[in-house]
Amino acid sequence: MIAQLTKSERQSALVILLALAVVGLAMAAGGRHDPFGVHGAIVLLAAILGIFGVISGYYAPEPSPDRLDSYYDSPTKFGIIVAMVWAVIGMAVGDWVAWLLAYPEWTFDAAWASFGRLRPVHTSGVIFGFGGNALIATSFYVMQRTTRARLPDQLTPWFVLFGYNLFCIIAATGYLMGVTQSREYAEPEWYADIWLVIVWVTYFILYMRVLARRQEPHIYVANWYYLAFILVVAMLHIVNNLAMPISWGSAKSYSLFSGVQDAMTQWWYGHNAVAFFLTSGFLGMMYYYMPKRAGRPIYSYRMSIISFWGITFFYMWAGSHHLHYTALPQWVQSLGMTFSVMLLVPSWVSAGNALMTLNGAWHKVRDDATLRFMMVAAVFYGLTTFEGSFMAIRPVNLLSHYTDWTIGHVHAGALGWVAMITFGAIYASVPWLWKRESMYSAKLVEVHFWLALAGTVIYVFAMWNSGIIQGLMWRTYNESGTLAYSFVDSLVAMHPYYIARAVGGAFFLLGAIIGFYNILMTIRSAPSVETQNAADFPVTGPAAAPALQPGE
Repeated sequence: MIAQLTKSERQSALVILLALAVVGLAMAAGGRHDPFGVHGAIVLLAAILGIFGVISGYYAPEPSPDRLDSYYDSPTKFGIIVAMVWAVIGMAVGDWVAWLLAYPEWTFDAAWASFGRLRPVHTSGVIFGFGGNALIATSFYVMQRTTRARLPDQLTPWFVLFGYNLFCIIAATGYLMGVTQSREYAEPEWYADIWLVIVWVTYFILYMRVLARRQEPHIYVANWYYLAFILVVAMLHIVNNLAMPISWGSAKSYSLFSGVQDAMTQWWYGHNAVAFFLTSGFLGMMYYYMPKRAGRPIYSYRMSIISFWGITFFYMWAGSHHLHYTALPQWVQSLGMTFSVMLLVPSWVSAGNALMTLNGAWHKVRDDATLRFMMVAAVFYGLTTFEGSFMAIRPVNLLSHYTDWTIGHVHAGALGWVAMITFGAIYASVPWLWKRESMYSAKLVEVHFWLALAGTVIYVFAMWNSGIIQGLMWRTYNESGTLAYSFVDSLVAMHPYYIARAVGGAFFLLGAIIGFYNILMTIRSAPSVETQNAADFPVTGPAAAPALQPGE
């Protein structure tokens, strides 16, 4: 990795790491009796390890100018491997928590092992560790191919990946120590949020630099979705995390918002994190990898653009449907409900566009498990968006809110849509990146697919059943007008469904472990003799005739 950097880039890397080490040392000294100091030590250790890594290759020969004749894929390779590491960690913690909910006695008498601390480790590990690294890695891959332009330098993508994973580590270790803002999908405290802003703005600038130097006049639609993901997440993150620390040596801070304004800001962020992190970015992934793998153009390029603008506009207003029957003004609740129902149109346009893209290629879906991952992801995307719009309707929300139905809905999207499209994209990318004929074992890809699908179906159906039963039990009254069931009664009724959820999660985790093994073995196998294709290389001279993109 270091040998790929120019001399000036190695020097810049050392300066950045030295500055980070100074910040870490100041944090460790200023927060000696606070988790803030522990995080300072982690930052300092990460910076020192980075410095030693750069020094170890500092005097390596300068990279050859020939490097500019090929795409820079080393960051993508690293991002894919790290994404799979986070997948195994995050899903393992999630299944652990699921078993604890079924059998609370299977626990340690320790604060770090409590549900409140382990649950955000699971959600952040899977969403941000697994999903975020996969999005960053695939965006580097896709934007180079669709613009026919190489990444503008070698250092910036490594800074984005290193900085982003440092943020993920700070977040996860903070949860175990009890450091949290108690905000859904936004638990990390103020200093981690500031660091993520620096990393994310760098990521945005890098993406814009690539688009600015593109050799293709047309910006392919996948880049629209990736760019919306980067830009809107930055806006959401900054506004939702406006806070004041109690001191510069403390991890604790207080939100700039309070009361119902705080709740509204949080769910404006929370639902749009689903929209632009867990939807927009992964739609960008789908619009590149599915047509590429199927060898078919997108059914309708115009539909992909209409869907983009519909999703971008409608999603922004939908967050208040999380706050039905609260102190939020009625008109704001109705606004969120209305836009949530309208959101079904652009969402189904994307799902339908993806499935119709497979017309003429269904025999490939039958024979190719990688493409089947993508097809099932599109199906679950359509199902989950319909369910989300349905659950946003106020009378339905009265039954579903605070129940396991919401958990089932979230995991239908997270497992069935996000994880499935990601696994499909990774399985497609690995042989291309490492110049292999195919994955190490096509049978293991099949096994992973069926384990993931079985795990998702078991999990989601268990939570649908338990959620609806919960909602009905909580609103059942006896003849005297009092509740017929206590909360404990409903909890006892949920026990078999909680066991089923944990079993489904175990299936999905096992599939991820098998997938990670298959990827590592593919990397270790011998490279294939590859025929070079002009479309696999950037345009370094005057722009040639525009190349057809996957959707054209």
